[in-house]
Amino acid sequence: MTKLPISKTHQAATQLDIDVSISFQQFDLTIKQAIPLKGITGIFGHSASGKSTLLRAIAGLEKSLAGHIKLGDKYLAHSKENLCLKPEERNVGLVFQNSRLFNHLTVLGNLEYATKRCQNRQLNLNEVIELTELSELLAHQVSELSGGQQQRVALARAILAEPKLLLLDEPLSALDRQSKSALLKMMLNVQQKLKLPMLYVSHSLDELQQVCDNLLVMSKGEVVSFGNIHKVIHKLNSIDDSEIIHQQTSLSLPIKGFNNGHDLTTLSLNAEQDIYLICDQAFQHQTQLRCFILASDISISLTEPSDSSIVNHLLGTIRQMNHQKHNVLLTVNCGSQDFYVTISAFSQKRLSLSPRQQVYLQFKAGAVRTFIH
Repeated sequence: MTKLPISKTHQAATQLDIDVSISFQQFDLTIKQAIPLKGITGIFGHSASGKSTLLRAIAGLEKSLAGHIKLGDKYLAHSKENLCLKPEERNVGLVFQNSRLFNHLTVLGNLEYATKRCQNRQLNLNEVIELTELSELLAHQVSELSGGQQQRVALARAILAEPKLLLLDEPLSALDRQSKSALLKMMLNVQQKLKLPMLYVSHSLDELQQVCDNLLVMSKGEVVSFGNIHKVIHKLNSIDDSEIIHQQTSLSLPIKGFNNGHDLTTLSLNAEQDIYLICDQAFQHQTQLRCFILASDISISLTEPSDSSIVNHLLGTIRQMNHQKHNVLLTVNCGSQDFYVTISAFSQKRLSLSPRQQVYLQFKAGAVRTFIH
């Protein structure tokens, strides 16, 4: 039997290699994918696409798999070698949709339980408490906490186990929008401060767009796309399935000015063109902003709008036209950025639009959306 390298060092793993298949009575999962462990990687897809099953396999909760999973230089599972590490041997943390806290312990008790189970502990308990904003809740019983507070405790407890990889299985799905926004900010802050790679499963592309560096899209137990978050979202626009996502332009742009005197923040698209969106106090200390514009919120004009209340007018060139049932998806290039616009086939014919034609895009400041802010 070949001896497999099982590293016990605490050096950061740089890649997760997955080559597994899992068969159920009505569902098969077949994944062959290398995932760079940098930042937050989103995992997106419809229900029953295999997202949670994939996380369970990585965490060691799904044992009936063929193939292998390798975290850095450490094999977590290898069926040919009859190797399947126990969950506690994998250095992988998991935060579920429900917090799964110990109800008989206080918040502090839950956190101290995690520290006691962590060998060669390097993280400071008080620093993690501060990072997850739990200082005022330490003496509370779990039953006294809101859903968002419970998930913060679950996140802190998972961090204190000092995993090399943190798995997040729809941790925000039961929360209201305000709680989701707060926890997303916290997850992003935790990742950046601790350099802890995360795999984040969610049904919400809006959430993933705000915090993820890469996006893995699953359908029927297979990976259909993987790569940079913005590029993958744009690729999904052209899939002939109107229910997979709301077609959109996904952006990450520098903030040129926080408030132009009329409660509008200015984003720099390129040297000649800016984008305006409604001002938010949370933008004040940022230099970059992630945002998106739904394809249905952008209209087309053949001439430059001059007498219009719509503040965003961008000159671009039609690069591609994709007919989808009664609509047409236009890819319009504005400088180095592609924008995606959905119009009716009737409008496309009436305006005689064609590739390489120059047009103006119009959209309101309120059409530029962010989820966290």
